[in-house]
Amino acid sequence: MSEPKAPTPAPGDTYKGWLFKWTNYIKGYQRRWFVLSNGLLSYYRTQAEMGHTCRGTINLATANIAVEDSCNFVISNGGTQTYHLKASSEVERQRWITALELAKAKAFRMQAESDDSGDDSTSPGGGQGSGSRNSEVQSTLRTLGSKVEDLSTCNDLIAKHGSALQRSLSELEGVRLGGETSEKIRQVTERATLFRITSNAMINACRDFLALAQAHSKRWQKALQAEREQRVRLEETLEQLAKQHNHLERAFRGATVLPSSKSNPAIDSKGPVPVKGDVSDEDEENEFFDACEDVQEFITVPADPKYHRRSGSNVSGISSELGMDDGTTSLDEQSLGSNPESPQSREVVPVRKRRSRIPDKPNYSLNLWSIMKNCIGKELSKIPMPVNFNEPLSMLQRLSEDLEYYELLDRGAKCQSSLEQMCYVAAFTVSSYSTTVHRTGKPFNPLLGETFELDRGQESGYRSLCEQVSHHPPAAAHHAISERGWTLRQEIALASKFRGKYLSIMPLGSIHCIFEKSNNHYTWKKVTTTVHNIIVGKLWIDQSGEIDVVNHRTGDRCHLKFAPYSYFSRDVARKVTGVVTDKDGKAHYVLSGTWDEKMECSRVMQSSRGGENGTDGRQKTVYQTLKAKELWRKTPLPEGAENMYYFSTLALTLNEPEEGVAPTDSRRRPDQRLMEQGRWEEANAEKQRLEEKQRTVRREREREANHNGSPAEEVKEPADKGGHQDNYKPMWFERQVDPMTGEPTHIYRGGYWEAKEQGNWDSCPDIF
Repeated sequence: MSEPKAPTPAPGDTYKGWLFKWTNYIKGYQRRWFVLSNGLLSYYRTQAEMGHTCRGTINLATANIAVEDSCNFVISNGGTQTYHLKASSEVERQRWITALELAKAKAFRMQAESDDSGDDSTSPGGGQGSGSRNSEVQSTLRTLGSKVEDLSTCNDLIAKHGSALQRSLSELEGVRLGGETSEKIRQVTERATLFRITSNAMINACRDFLALAQAHSKRWQKALQAEREQRVRLEETLEQLAKQHNHLERAFRGATVLPSSKSNPAIDSKGPVPVKGDVSDEDEENEFFDACEDVQEFITVPADPKYHRRSGSNVSGISSELGMDDGTTSLDEQSLGSNPESPQSREVVPVRKRRSRIPDKPNYSLNLWSIMKNCIGKELSKIPMPVNFNEPLSMLQRLSEDLEYYELLDRGAKCQSSLEQMCYVAAFTVSSYSTTVHRTGKPFNPLLGETFELDRGQESGYRSLCEQVSHHPPAAAHHAISERGWTLRQEIALASKFRGKYLSIMPLGSIHCIFEKSNNHYTWKKVTTTVHNIIVGKLWIDQSGEIDVVNHRTGDRCHLKFAPYSYFSRDVARKVTGVVTDKDGKAHYVLSGTWDEKMECSRVMQSSRGGENGTDGRQKTVYQTLKAKELWRKTPLPEGAENMYYFSTLALTLNEPEEGVAPTDSRRRPDQRLMEQGRWEEANAEKQRLEEKQRTVRREREREANHNGSPAEEVKEPADKGGHQDNYKPMWFERQVDPMTGEPTHIYRGGYWEAKEQGNWDSCPDIF
């Protein structure tokens, strides 16, 4: 049977041909049909098998190619797969070696580029047009780089075969005429043939490179000129903006400043409200998040253009798409000024100016290992910690920081659609984690009976109260009510474990949000917080887990997934995804963003099963969505925040002294106040005094319980499913069984704000 003549291998071409493959000691070498394509070498028994049965495949990106003799060579990928192959001649073997080396180099480059593609896909761009141009340039550069690598490989092969040919010619000059002449001439002929094969591959690679470079040369010149012109335009625009900024500053200094309560709350809100015509809407094309391999359980794709509508309003940046759910008017199109409950219709009352700075954090050194090595496996609440690990806020104040972006609930209270309202509640849930990204300091453990009030009735329309209702385990109850139609309550107990390298904090308990107008009742739980590099390295915080926000009145649900950080992931760090569904499981909105920056919402027009398989083998759901609308964006930290424990604008005001608060308020805690002032040694001494005083009070309370006839064992045993062991009755909260979840929880009993108005704190315990 005559052998088909294999073509000269060119970079990027599929190479096929017959080779002999070693099978076993009985059958020896067997003839097989080999196909080299896309960095993979596959073989078949016959050419007819190519359509249905592949006998084996080896990836050349990690393979080793070794030549044994004139016709034999070996391909191995490290031990799991090894092919012992034999060609019909040395020339045929060299054709295969050349093609394999070129394919291996190209496969290795493609693998390296795929590892870096995640960084390229997440780099910020100046718009969809510039992003596509950058992508095109990057693709062309990668192609040219691939061709250059082919040229380099061919160059090495030419140098190798050229040297061998030169040696053969030198040997031929010294050979005497006779029997050796024909053998030497045959070697020279074979090596000259090998040199010609490699030279042809080099010529083909040069031709491809030259054609590609010429094709893109003019396009690059035009793109470069366009970039230069755009740069000039941007410089002119920046100059005009600088002039306008100076003009506005001068006008602002000369104008009379009204109290902040007079301004429009939609404009003064901490989270900016995007409007039609904003930067995010300059491009008519839809923007969507790509599917994630391991995080997202769904894929979003652009909806049919017939679904896209332009709103005539210039203020419906967030809800113009959300309000299309059931034909109701979107909340941002309603005039807040016409609402009799809006702040604009009230009498202007001077608002207290809050502080914007605290003393800078001192730089005290501390031997961390000497303190932590004996604490492995213990609960965090039982570890005696110096204030060096703390921040000058208590856990009650950190709990109150959940209200930083209360405007989301204000806007949710205005919604007529429960599904639209669910989007705002979900965004509020995610926003409560935005303050934790740099906050590696541990808040002070509240003393039993400690309280914290946050009265923002004039500025923001809400009042908040927290109380430490249990010490073993530590649990805090929180109740906030707004005159704009919502109530938030929660009881959070912390289960924390120190694992040596990282610290896991698992919040226990449910959060409730009730809207007065619609009577919608939402509940959800918090995700796990992990503090990494406790012993060695820079501390950093991650949030991971899943949250189900449930509307118990309508059955609507939002499933949020916080993706854990992974060094090997190509996805955006701190990513959060979610889907809002009705009681029948039909998806209406897709949420996406990050818990430290922003959340966006896209209305689902159509959904179907398909796409890539998920981690569990099931098909992902494909959602056709409209253009994403921003629900929430994090407010930038104040200037110098890195020297002030990375506190937000709200956090800076939480420990500010106020008149009229309860004697148990966290603002009156002396060790916390001393730490804020930078007097850490005194703060440590005061902290030990308060903790010892609390232990003494606890022992006295147990003795009184025993004296009244209660056995000591009953004091130490959990009183209920919540595991509370303190024989203590909170001042402002009472323990009940939640009718919505069936869990025992503490609910605000009332009376605190009335006691504050009367200045009657006689019943408050002396805890400080």
